[in-house]
Amino acid sequence: MRETRAMHVGRVPIGGGAPVTIQSMTNTDTRDAEATLIQVRDLARAGADIVRVSVYDDACLPAFGRIVLGSPVPIVADIHFRADLAVGALERGAAKVRINPGNIGSADRVRLVADCAKAHRAPIRIGVNSGSVEKDILREEGGVTPRGMLTSALRHARLLEEAGFHDIVLSLKATDVPLTVATYEMAAAGTDYPLHVGVTEAGLPGEGHIKSAVGIGSLLLKGIGDTVRVSLTGDPVPEVAAALDILRACGLRRDYVNVIACPTCGRTSIDVTAIAARVKAELADLRVPLTVAVMGCVVNGPGEAREADLGLAGGGLAEGQPAGGAGGAYAVGAIFEKGKPPERVQGDLAGALIERARRIARERQAEAR
Repeated sequence: MRETRAMHVGRVPIGGGAPVTIQSMTNTDTRDAEATLIQVRDLARAGADIVRVSVYDDACLPAFGRIVLGSPVPIVADIHFRADLAVGALERGAAKVRINPGNIGSADRVRLVADCAKAHRAPIRIGVNSGSVEKDILREEGGVTPRGMLTSALRHARLLEEAGFHDIVLSLKATDVPLTVATYEMAAAGTDYPLHVGVTEAGLPGEGHIKSAVGIGSLLLKGIGDTVRVSLTGDPVPEVAAALDILRACGLRRDYVNVIACPTCGRTSIDVTAIAARVKAELADLRVPLTVAVMGCVVNGPGEAREADLGLAGGGLAEGQPAGGAGGAYAVGAIFEKGKPPERVQGDLAGALIERARRIARERQAEAR
């Protein structure tokens, strides 16, 4: 695991070996505090640990204060060009600010922001995107390169360091996935700053999910990344679900029910798709590490199901009966619970699996107390 500086965004730790956190950003008009708070709460319910809000003019500041007071998670102020807005957001409770010191203005203005952030114990995130690299660096590098992006970020960081401020998070996002990965790898090898990881402007849901999963996931598997954001066009709430899926796939979040299911084939004898979907939906509230397998037939099904905490293997249809649709009402299968002999079941296979999963979850929660 990469060793980084430790800091807090409100009550949420970042860096220093803390768990990887999930961020997202509102896209409401910040001046409408109530609308923005609704979105912040939606993001928090979806699993966001930290939420960022744009602060782009004077009218945003009073609304920002109300948003901070009503938010269930720490709020980051996203600011460009104006030191006074950064100070105003910090004085109204910003847990962190996102600025680029190089575009804030003079050294005195940078120091003003740095001193205010230090007084409020709020980190500063420096965000360099592939589209924001300075012209002199682009000329020297012959275009956007990993070294050029990192050089730009470190130039901004040096302004804060010279002002006596050290709680710095770096963000080095590109729209190009290989460029993103290479830049973060270079930053990880050469600095001890916590890294905010993501693929910027990944696009619409679908392709954006894939770009983000490849970019963010490949970095997390190498131990690179302290906080993540999946950047998707549109409603930000799906960003959080996508980030959760990435962290789970990388083995960094285990407090959930992991539903695995076979891809199905001609031997499939139960409605794997419907059963797996129902199991996933009805167990989504559990916060217990639990693997539940839904397998379609008796070839690989028993073995795969047996490896899970709880599994179902399809075993055919009750004689003379049609397949039972969404619940598999007339289906037959075997339920495997780890450490116990298999048990034949018939009828509502999904319901049987859900009931047993909840029982196992209750038992594990009781043991943990």
